[in-house]
Amino acid sequence: MSNPNQPGYGYPQDPGQNPYAQQPGAAPGQPAYGYPQQGMGAQMGAPAGYDPNAPYGYDAYGRPLSNKSKIVAGVLQLFVGGLGIGRFYTGHVGMGIAQLFTCGGMGIWSLVDGIIFLTSDSRTDKDGRVLRG
Repeated sequence: MSNPNQPGYGYPQDPGQNPYAQQPGAAPGQPAYGYPQQGMGAQMGAPAGYDPNAPYGYDAYGRPLSNKSKIVAGVLQLFVGGLGIGRFYTGHVGMGIAQLFTCGGMGIWSLVDGIIFLTSDSRTDKDGRVLRG
Protein backbone atom coordinates (compact mmCIF):
# COMPACT_ATOMS: atom_id res chain seq x y z
CA MET A 1 0.00 0.00 0.00
CA SER A 2 1.27 3.52 -0.73
CA ASN A 3 2.42 6.00 1.87
CA PRO A 4 -0.24 8.74 2.36
CA ASN A 5 2.51 11.31 3.16
CA GLN A 6 4.11 11.01 -0.28
CA PRO A 7 2.40 12.14 -3.48
CA GLY A 8 1.60 9.41 -5.96
CA TYR A 9 3.09 8.96 -9.38
CA GLY A 10 2.41 11.98 -11.57
CA TYR A 11 1.14 14.18 -8.75
CA PRO A 12 2.91 17.46 -8.04
CA GLN A 13 5.00 18.01 -4.95
CA ASP A 14 3.63 20.04 -2.08
CA PRO A 15 4.14 23.80 -2.57
CA GLY A 16 7.50 24.91 -1.21
CA GLN A 17 8.91 21.37 -1.13
CA ASN A 18 12.32 21.06 -2.81
CA PRO A 19 12.21 18.05 -5.15
CA TYR A 20 16.04 17.98 -5.12
CA ALA A 21 16.46 17.92 -1.36
CA GLN A 22 19.00 15.66 0.33
CA GLN A 23 17.99 12.08 -0.28
CA PRO A 24 17.61 9.79 2.73
CA GLY A 25 20.71 7.68 3.20
CA ALA A 26 23.03 10.06 1.32
CA ALA A 27 26.33 10.71 3.04
CA PRO A 28 26.79 14.17 4.59
CA GLY A 29 28.73 16.49 2.33
CA GLN A 30 27.73 14.61 -0.82
CA PRO A 31 25.56 16.41 -3.36
CA ALA A 32 21.93 15.40 -3.42
CA TYR A 33 20.26 13.85 -6.43
CA GLY A 34 19.71 16.44 -9.17
CA TYR A 35 22.60 18.71 -8.24
CA PRO A 36 25.81 18.76 -10.31
CA GLN A 37 28.81 16.92 -8.97
CA GLN A 38 31.87 18.89 -7.95
CA GLY A 39 34.58 18.09 -10.49
CA MET A 40 38.30 18.76 -10.66
CA GLY A 41 37.69 22.32 -11.85
CA ALA A 42 35.88 23.23 -8.63
CA GLN A 43 38.56 21.53 -6.52
CA MET A 44 41.34 23.45 -8.26
CA GLY A 45 39.69 26.84 -7.84
CA ALA A 46 38.35 27.12 -11.40
CA PRO A 47 35.09 29.02 -11.91
CA ALA A 48 31.86 27.07 -11.65
CA GLY A 49 30.92 25.39 -14.91
CA TYR A 50 34.52 25.27 -16.18
CA ASP A 51 35.36 22.09 -18.07
CA PRO A 52 39.09 21.50 -18.66
CA ASN A 53 38.22 19.33 -21.68
CA ALA A 54 36.36 22.24 -23.31
CA PRO A 55 38.01 25.50 -22.18
CA TYR A 56 36.31 27.45 -25.00
CA GLY A 57 32.81 26.06 -24.45
CA TYR A 58 30.59 23.79 -26.51
CA ASP A 59 28.79 24.09 -29.84
CA ALA A 60 25.07 23.46 -30.33
CA TYR A 61 25.67 19.71 -30.55
CA GLY A 62 27.62 19.50 -27.30
CA ARG A 63 31.04 19.15 -28.95
CA PRO A 64 33.94 21.11 -27.41
CA LEU A 65 35.02 24.21 -29.35
CA SER A 66 38.55 25.07 -30.44
CA ASN A 67 40.27 28.41 -30.10
CA LYS A 68 40.95 28.26 -33.87
CA SER A 69 38.59 29.70 -36.49
CA LYS A 70 37.36 27.72 -39.48
CA ILE A 71 37.18 30.96 -41.50
CA VAL A 72 40.86 31.73 -40.89
CA ALA A 73 41.82 28.12 -41.68
CA GLY A 74 39.74 28.15 -44.89
CA VAL A 75 41.13 31.45 -46.13
CA LEU A 76 44.69 30.33 -45.38
CA GLN A 77 44.06 27.12 -47.32
CA LEU A 78 42.63 29.01 -50.29
CA PHE A 79 45.42 31.56 -50.58
CA VAL A 80 48.54 29.79 -49.26
CA GLY A 81 47.31 26.20 -49.18
CA GLY A 82 50.14 25.07 -51.43
CA LEU A 83 52.37 25.57 -48.41
CA GLY A 84 49.94 23.77 -46.08
CA ILE A 85 49.52 26.85 -43.90
CA GLY A 86 45.85 26.15 -43.10
CA ARG A 87 46.75 22.69 -41.81
CA PHE A 88 49.66 24.03 -39.78
CA TYR A 89 47.25 26.61 -38.29
CA THR A 90 44.87 23.90 -37.06
CA GLY A 91 47.75 21.83 -35.69
CA HIS A 92 47.68 19.04 -38.28
CA VAL A 93 51.43 19.14 -38.92
CA GLY A 94 51.61 15.87 -40.86
CA MET A 95 48.95 16.99 -43.35
CA GLY A 96 50.64 20.40 -43.58
CA ILE A 97 53.97 18.79 -44.49
CA ALA A 98 52.25 16.55 -47.06
CA GLN A 99 50.64 19.61 -48.65
CA LEU A 100 53.94 21.46 -48.55
CA PHE A 101 55.79 18.67 -50.39
CA THR A 102 53.03 18.20 -53.00
CA CYS A 103 52.37 21.93 -53.45
CA GLY A 104 48.89 21.42 -52.08
CA GLY A 105 48.22 18.50 -54.40
CA MET A 106 49.07 20.75 -57.37
CA GLY A 107 46.60 23.28 -55.98
CA ILE A 108 43.56 21.02 -56.17
CA TRP A 109 43.92 19.50 -52.68
CA SER A 110 44.38 22.92 -51.08
CA LEU A 111 41.42 24.41 -53.00
CA VAL A 112 39.06 21.58 -52.03
CA ASP A 113 40.39 21.59 -48.47
CA GLY A 114 39.85 25.36 -48.16
CA ILE A 115 36.26 25.09 -49.40
CA ILE A 116 35.54 22.24 -47.00
CA PHE A 117 37.03 24.23 -44.11
CA LEU A 118 34.68 27.12 -44.90
CA THR A 119 31.52 25.06 -45.40
CA SER A 120 31.85 22.12 -43.00
CA ASP A 121 30.81 22.19 -39.35
CA SER A 122 32.79 19.11 -38.43
CA ARG A 123 36.42 20.19 -39.05
CA THR A 124 38.57 19.85 -35.93
CA ASP A 125 41.90 21.01 -34.59
CA LYS A 126 44.71 18.72 -33.44
CA ASP A 127 42.95 18.09 -30.10
CA GLY A 128 39.70 17.01 -31.77
CA ARG A 129 37.83 20.21 -30.87
CA VAL A 130 35.46 21.66 -33.47
CA LEU A 131 36.69 24.84 -35.18
CA ARG A 132 34.75 28.00 -34.33
CA GLY A 133 32.56 29.59 -36.96
